[in-house]
Amino acid sequence: MQYVSTRGAAPKLSFEDVTLTGLASDGGLYIPESWPSFSASEIAAMRGLPYAEIAARVMHRFVGDSLSFEELRELTGEAYGRFAHAAVVPLTQLDERHWLMELFHGPTLAFKDVALQLLGLFFERFLARRGEQLTLVGATSGDTGSAAIDAVAGREGVEIFMLHPQGRISDVQRRQMTTVRAPNVHNIAISGSFDDGQAAVKRMFTDPALKGKLQLGAVNSINWARLMAQVVYYFTSALQLGAPDRPVAFSVPTGNFGDVFAGYVAAQMGLPVAKLVVATNINDILHRALSDGDYSAGEVTPTAAPSMDIQVSSNFERLLFDCGGRDGNALADQMRAFEVSKAMRLTNAQREGASGLFTSVRADQDAMAHTMRRAFQYCGEVIDPHTAIGLHAAHEVDLSPDIPVVTLATAHPAKFRDAVERATGTRPALPARVGDLFAREEHFTELEGDYDQLVDFITTNAVQGR
Repeated sequence: MQYVSTRGAAPKLSFEDVTLTGLASDGGLYIPESWPSFSASEIAAMRGLPYAEIAARVMHRFVGDSLSFEELRELTGEAYGRFAHAAVVPLTQLDERHWLMELFHGPTLAFKDVALQLLGLFFERFLARRGEQLTLVGATSGDTGSAAIDAVAGREGVEIFMLHPQGRISDVQRRQMTTVRAPNVHNIAISGSFDDGQAAVKRMFTDPALKGKLQLGAVNSINWARLMAQVVYYFTSALQLGAPDRPVAFSVPTGNFGDVFAGYVAAQMGLPVAKLVVATNINDILHRALSDGDYSAGEVTPTAAPSMDIQVSSNFERLLFDCGGRDGNALADQMRAFEVSKAMRLTNAQREGASGLFTSVRADQDAMAHTMRRAFQYCGEVIDPHTAIGLHAAHEVDLSPDIPVVTLATAHPAKFRDAVERATGTRPALPARVGDLFAREEHFTELEGDYDQLVDFITTNAVQGR
């Protein structure tokens, strides 16, 4: 299995190299050279297997010679053994048609754990082979940071610098990052939005001066290995609802497009996905792009769903590449123009390629709060704001009534206690496994979003830079 860049100029890499590289040298994102696939009988043969076993079977198609199946199964067993639910990613039924996929049973209470617990193990295994040191840089809109820090804290050969937008994430999200005491963990609070942090991180990966000093790696969903791990739960949930003999639709709270793109990958592999519903909040660039081809960034509006407060969705580039004929040179021109103007029209090929599988729904603050109340009153389920946006979209989308709809419940409601309490009158408690989160001392560095200042801090404090 070889990987190519969406912008066409970077060299092809193996799975191991892609995992350690993150962003391609030409500024693009890596994607498999071709999509592996399963037959209906191969998918059916996974029914009833443990999550870690299904994970190894699905992901081994992408790993190639980088890991044997036995090595991969060992790592999936270790990663998912840390989850608080035996099913890892259980389904909860809301009514005769609607289901929640609970993705918050990992150590930091959010869907990012499903991928990042495994990615931390990949880093450690591959770096030990090579005798190398990796400096991870990332930006978070809330959950990626805490999940990535938990996954790599104390691990050999790797250190992490995580940027978060100061004052724009929940107190639980922040504390899950800033209370971790490990010598290889560095938290940075920046002025501005997630998009500002993400833009700085992407620039670092194409900065020759910085790359001459540090071997950089990525934990955001620009890293293919992380996105790959998210493909698995589309298989496990669809299998429980009758796949491959029955199609299933998924409604996905969407910010950076990685989680919903994993559903697209599952469909390319042969899983019968009826529809992927891209659920956005009022920061609705993806809704506008999918509904009328207008991918134009505006100002980020802070909301009670901070992980969706994004106007530039990095992983959307992977879809544009795959749906637009895999022309890396053309996409590079298109993306460079967007990076200058922050506005872009999708081509006819891109729109037509996406329309067969994707649809989108926009939810404002009132719809989000109403859905939280409705889930609590009629189903006895307390859900977080992001999940509420997904569930709102699941009820709005026009689908055949015999198709089950799975909404991805991306975070535990206790991560957003204030917003949940305002909507439902119930204040969710943190699970006991989180422990004394609010009694721990916080440690982080406050910086402006200035690129040179960020680079200076990272190079000064990185083990490789000393």
